[in-house]
Amino acid sequence: MTTRVVRAATVVAALAVAPTVSAQGKHQNAVIDLWMNGKVAFGVFVPNENARRPPAPGSVAAPAGGGGQASRPKPLYTKAGGEALAANPLYDYVFLNLEGGYDSDALKNIADGLRSKTATSRKTLIVRIPAFHEDPAAARAHVKEIFAVGGDGVTFPHVESLDEAKQILAVLKEEKVDVWSVDNPKGEKLAMMMLEDPTAVAQAAEFANLKGYSILACGIGSLTGALKGDRAGGEAGTQKVLAETKRVKRVNMLTATTDDVEKRVKEGFLAILAQGQNPDEAIKAGRAQAGR
Repeated sequence: MTTRVVRAATVVAALAVAPTVSAQGKHQNAVIDLWMNGKVAFGVFVPNENARRPPAPGSVAAPAGGGGQASRPKPLYTKAGGEALAANPLYDYVFLNLEGGYDSDALKNIADGLRSKTATSRKTLIVRIPAFHEDPAAARAHVKEIFAVGGDGVTFPHVESLDEAKQILAVLKEEKVDVWSVDNPKGEKLAMMMLEDPTAVAQAAEFANLKGYSILACGIGSLTGALKGDRAGGEAGTQKVLAETKRVKRVNMLTATTDDVEKRVKEGFLAILAQGQNPDEAIKAGRAQAGR
């Protein structure tokens, strides 16, 4: 089979699982228009700028097992870092991971940087916050702040139960967040929930049936860890969630590298989060596979 035929087949497959809503004109968030047309969106994690710096003189490694105070510096996200991301034409969205510690300054810096004059396009900013069940009141405050400073989406990790998911959706509704979904095709904001433990993944169908969210995804790394390193089990859980999102015509996000990005595009993931040593190369390969 020729490369052209393979790519055409991939695009047809994506259209078959894409949200089935009619076009409503261009959205502020271009990823929405991509998904509404059955196309794959590609993004990267916002790089922690402190991770590139050598340890401070005299610092010591954290003890094994997580005890004691870690020597790693606090993650650093600057406006200049946001500007660099904004200037890269490969990225449709960027993913700011604040799950380990919410940081208002980091949020504002990246949001401001992404809207710089050097931006090649308007990048969608999705922010992952600490788990909702850890502190629902704080999560509500984070949601309000993310959208107030120019963020475009919020990711809720480790959603453990249907009740927690319903609480999250209630908060979004109460805060009048205009969440885009197949039920609200004119919406501009993104709400993403992650299933990361075996009990939640087992209820993937019930989670998928809920209304008022944009993206449902399996946290394959966390799930594999919860399964004591069972990679086959982690993959099976990921595929289970993917199948349910296809059934209800929702978006599914997954990380990918140069090793597996083409496979993930073929499988029907509509949001690819590139990582690894060469995320830009992964995106180039993914775009080619997706016909972009």
